[in-house]
Amino acid sequence: MNLTEWARAQGVAPRTAYRWFREGTLPVPAERVGPRTILVNIEANTAPQKTEGIGLYARVSSQDQKSDLERQTTRLMEWAAQGGHRVVRVESEIGSGTNGDRSKAKRLLADPAVTVIAVEHKDRLGQVNVELVEAALSATGRRLVVLDDGEVEDDLVRDMAEMLTSFCARLYGRRSAKNRAQKALKALKAAEHG
Repeated sequence: MNLTEWARAQGVAPRTAYRWFREGTLPVPAERVGPRTILVNIEANTAPQKTEGIGLYARVSSQDQKSDLERQTTRLMEWAAQGGHRVVRVESEIGSGTNGDRSKAKRLLADPAVTVIAVEHKDRLGQVNVELVEAALSATGRRLVVLDDGEVEDDLVRDMAEMLTSFCARLYGRRSAKNRAQKALKALKAAEHG
């Protein structure tokens, strides 16, 4: 099996798997068989080691999505149970994915017992710079597993509105920031459909 197929089957970005290969931290045996081809030994165990400590992380952007938060947590726990993985920490929180003000995510990342962090969607860990988090995890022999690589449209729109509101607040002051952000989103939608 080639490295890209293996990575997608594991819920890992192909770039991350290639970096692991280059750094010698890929958790399965692999060898380069051509200038652009890397083959993974499919006989090897491709799932996270059962002795690894799995940390599950779920996040939503707002209070009205609490049922989705519970659904994410349940799906992560079912994935771990089906794979026979040892879960050492479960964190779920409500907060924006556009800033670093998330105490439970920080607690999960700081826990040395957590060697694999599992999220339902990559954007649950953060909207921006998730690749930096992956690099930091990789540097310490840890990794991120994403169960579903697809993005959630509603959360992306909500987080975009939060970012626009923040930028507008810096430019125009807090009072008019929300209205200006809403106008910007409406103009963007009108441009898409027009």
